[in-house]
Amino acid sequence: MPLWLDLLIRVAAVLAGFLVLPLVVGQAEHKVMAHMQGRVGPMYAGAFHGWAQLIADGVKFVQKEDITPHDADRTVFRLAPIVALFPYLVVVMTIPIGPGLVAQSLDIGLFLVLAVLGIGVVAVLMSAWASANKYSLLGGVRGAAQLLGYELPLVLAAASVAMAAGTLSLPGIVEAWQPWWLIWQAPAGLVFFIAGLAEIRRPPFDMPIADSELVFGYMTEYTGLRFAFFLLAEYVGIVVIAALTTVLFLGGWHGPMEDQLGWLWTLLKIGALSFVIIWLRVTFPRMREDQLQRLCWLVLVPVALAQLVLTVAVKALT
Repeated sequence: MPLWLDLLIRVAAVLAGFLVLPLVVGQAEHKVMAHMQGRVGPMYAGAFHGWAQLIADGVKFVQKEDITPHDADRTVFRLAPIVALFPYLVVVMTIPIGPGLVAQSLDIGLFLVLAVLGIGVVAVLMSAWASANKYSLLGGVRGAAQLLGYELPLVLAAASVAMAAGTLSLPGIVEAWQPWWLIWQAPAGLVFFIAGLAEIRRPPFDMPIADSELVFGYMTEYTGLRFAFFLLAEYVGIVVIAALTTVLFLGGWHGPMEDQLGWLWTLLKIGALSFVIIWLRVTFPRMREDQLQRLCWLVLVPVALAQLVLTVAVKALT
């Protein structure tokens, strides 16, 4: 196969996953939340159970007026939604779906993923500061404190499984994975998943948005397509955190007939974790800022450090 054709196929696959999977998760969130709360949710767009609701929402956002506040830093204000999306696009390129099914396999894939995910805080601060709005600024300060804090347990948990596998390559970690790791690395997996939810600011970790307090936090001044980009970044974030948890802690493509159906097992695990993320939004109320920071520093960080020590001990003895 010519190099240009191989590159074109990889880019098309990444873009398809980047755009389609978040729409599926978004539609699932509409319907799952509706049924959990005793209502039917969207039913009319697309005729069959409202399957086209998010497409209709996208068309609506495109038609809305794009407003930039008079006192805003216009350049930074307009760049923030793009900066919010860009890290997830890079991460999607490195996530293996099945044996050999990865857009770009890197020996330092995990290092790259963790480094790029940290850019999310830049988008929050850009949108908060550039909006020239006190509610946006408060949301941005909350977001910065939250994202910087939860980076530590996220990295420590990922370091544990990387140490267990002896590699920073994401496909390499999946290949090294053993079923008994479900028990051995369970604390790290739980810490990573919870810290990941805080990183993408999903309920109950949505203090930077806190619509009952801050209008809509750092996104208060955004309208139209730019606001839609922030929403897309949230849904892509769900897919990315679910996919990373699957690859690092749930064995990725491992399952019956994994050589033929490995990609299906990966997608099923991602779907199950995305369902759990939606479930948590319905189940738990928003945490206060003090509760959020206490969970990070007094629970997740000590557990992640203890798991890291356990992993070192087991590797030293085996």
